[in-house]
Amino acid sequence: MSIDLNKTPKEQGYRFPAEWEQHEATWLSWPHKEESWPEKLGHIYPYYAEFIKILSEGELVRINVKDAEMKEFALNHIKKTDANLDNIEFYFNETNDAWCRDHGPAFLVNPNAAEKKIIVDWDFNAWGGKYPPFDLDDVVPTKIAEEFNFPVYHPKVIMEGGSVDFNGNGTVLTSKSCLLNKNRNPHLNQEQVENYLKNYYCIEQVLWVDDGIIGDDTDGHIDDTIRFVNENTVLTVVEDNKDDENFEILQTNLRQLQEMRLLDGTPLNIIELPMPDPVIWDGQRLPASYANFYISNKHVIVPTYRCDKDELALEIIQKCFPERKAVGIDSTEIIWGLGSFHCLSQQEPLV
Repeated sequence: MSIDLNKTPKEQGYRFPAEWEQHEATWLSWPHKEESWPEKLGHIYPYYAEFIKILSEGELVRINVKDAEMKEFALNHIKKTDANLDNIEFYFNETNDAWCRDHGPAFLVNPNAAEKKIIVDWDFNAWGGKYPPFDLDDVVPTKIAEEFNFPVYHPKVIMEGGSVDFNGNGTVLTSKSCLLNKNRNPHLNQEQVENYLKNYYCIEQVLWVDDGIIGDDTDGHIDDTIRFVNENTVLTVVEDNKDDENFEILQTNLRQLQEMRLLDGTPLNIIELPMPDPVIWDGQRLPASYANFYISNKHVIVPTYRCDKDELALEIIQKCFPERKAVGIDSTEIIWGLGSFHCLSQQEPLV
């Protein structure tokens, strides 16, 4: 390999592309953990298969499975849709859980380098040690790097893909409640966390909001609250009901966004996205949010919640992506696992 692992990815000209840049593939880890969807695991597969079907219309879908039996089980569900099976690949990488956004590889690219694509394998501890075991998830990026012969970095810092969102032009958004939480990297202060983000995601600027939504067991992942839709525009969820416990949290985020400036000194263009009506299951408030959409090559795949606001959310998101089709998939069953389509997926950029 013609890469110096003693130099950071940033020092060697790599970058982490924005999600709307062209993908080679989307990576998934087939859901199998009963404890993540108590009494509902079997209910999520039709919606998950529909997600795969839509992805397969515009890019490869690479799915981590434990073994041939799980592959066959997955294929049986996928075949119930009219997915493009030619675009679906399986890899025998056993996982503890399905949340590929957080345990999957962070792919960086440099078209001018001999090694055009590399992987950063951040450490993973299941959102602050909440859901052991997580040993299988923690090694997934390196196993994929070995499969494809990609150079791999190990910063030895806990980082989750859902905690960061990128504009593709030097800026990342994140939350203090997650990345500065003592259950992640207690030995690092804010400046040190920023330095890791800058050197291994290859950005220049970190923008911070305080917190995430109620019911989010990740301690405030940004992909439930604020998403870049282009270099200078964000969608941010807001709650209209002043009596809702998310109201003030999201108003604080909104005020912080209004004060932010990008690298060129310009303010963010802010578009407000409604929160769905509360989704409650077994007495638990779930982290239902329209912001947990996934941008694929041809579509923006939006979680919906059997709610009157579903259509409005789709209209707002569609206007942000005129060259893609915004598609809603019912996530009412999936969100019982405390995440949705963005949490379940990780893009592999085309280079």
